[in-house]
Amino acid sequence: MDVTKKFFGAVIPSVLAFALSGVYAIVDGFFIGNCIGDTGLAAINLAYPITAFLQALGTGIGMGGSVRFSIAAGQGDAPAQRRYFSLTLGLLALAGVLCTLALLPLCRPLLVLLGARQGLLAPSQDYLQTIALGAAFQIFGTGIAPLIRNLGGAVWAMGAMIGGFLTNILLDWHFIYNLGLGMRGAALATVLGQGVTALLCALRLLRCREFFTRHFSGRALFWAKGILLVGVSPFGLTFSPNLVLILMNRAAMAWGGASAVAQYAAISYLTCIVLMLLQGVGDGSQPLMSWCSGQRDSRALSRVCRMAYGFAGCTAAAACGLLYLVRYQAPLLFGASGPVARAAGQALPLFLLGLLCASFLRVLTSRFYATGANGRAYLLIYGEPLFLALLLAGLPRLFGLWGVWASAPLSQMLAAALGALLALVSQPDALHSGHWAERKAAAFCLVGRRRLRLALRRARRPGL
Repeated sequence: MDVTKKFFGAVIPSVLAFALSGVYAIVDGFFIGNCIGDTGLAAINLAYPITAFLQALGTGIGMGGSVRFSIAAGQGDAPAQRRYFSLTLGLLALAGVLCTLALLPLCRPLLVLLGARQGLLAPSQDYLQTIALGAAFQIFGTGIAPLIRNLGGAVWAMGAMIGGFLTNILLDWHFIYNLGLGMRGAALATVLGQGVTALLCALRLLRCREFFTRHFSGRALFWAKGILLVGVSPFGLTFSPNLVLILMNRAAMAWGGASAVAQYAAISYLTCIVLMLLQGVGDGSQPLMSWCSGQRDSRALSRVCRMAYGFAGCTAAAACGLLYLVRYQAPLLFGASGPVARAAGQALPLFLLGLLCASFLRVLTSRFYATGANGRAYLLIYGEPLFLALLLAGLPRLFGLWGVWASAPLSQMLAAALGALLALVSQPDALHSGHWAERKAAAFCLVGRRRLRLALRRARRPGL
């Protein structure tokens, strides 16, 4: 097997697809920010975690079924492939119905919990209610794509996401500028865009009718449990940036008000694209990792991991360099006012430092859940927001709003250090198996923390 060819054949379409997802996530913010201004930008940033939860739920179920499907393929177990394929589709349908029924009556309480206050609550609620009505489209649009990639349709999955992305842009422009629907128009465009992606993915699945089955030998719950246990990791990997978003929004509101939330909205939109690129590397290499695990081919698995670490690291470095150069101009794309854009540009380099750690974390977490090491994946995924919550409880009291900004990259550095430790403990021969990134991560985190301390000292100076 030509591992290099298979790796780039799977990863490049996945990275492109996730790049579109990253742009997808900021399209609403772009149109709303330029139409309504700082208030609209802050309102949509408060409501977005619920949208992200739906997409993460679909990704978790879809990736959980895909991992099980690929491992069964590596083992040559065709009946198991059919069971995991069919149950994944059933779980996606069930999740779509339940989420709509649960979210509609809870929109306002959830937004209050997320920090929406006064003038931000009404526009946030307009956005979220429309998203809740189309929850099934969000879940299917993100959940079927991993199955298609594992069936060798990475290019088709990318095309389906392009179709949804273009639909979202055109409808955002029409609903917001031509029809004046504001926040509801942005949400409706998002839902219909995901609906187009789901439809195109469903058409591809019609070519895979040999994998459909209704026979589970009375153990459907057992097989579904296997999918969900794996799915917890990709769900968390997709949603953890939004746990960070929730914590950061609340802290920004407490220490800097609506202006600080608008600053973080611009920063989060910019860093979201990089995080999606990195997730594209991890998810794109997952089918190959799972297949190698099913074949018990440790040499091939090690080679895939080396390529994934290198690709993710280079991607993060290039993206961070570009964002640093345009750090004062980029927030203006989202309709941020001049003072908000300048403040966001001053804080952005701290967040870029954390993204370099995220490149290591995304691939390592994918390696863990792709090979069945779910416990270690859970620790990494949910450890980062836990570190952030602890840091937000202390740093802002010492450094004010700059303490809020510094907490995000520092939590990523701590999570990367934990990941390096888990990788070395779980892979005692890592020094010889080629996982060079796992040996370098801890050293990088130490250097990063020194740079962060210097930045915090600068934050104490007058005028910053």
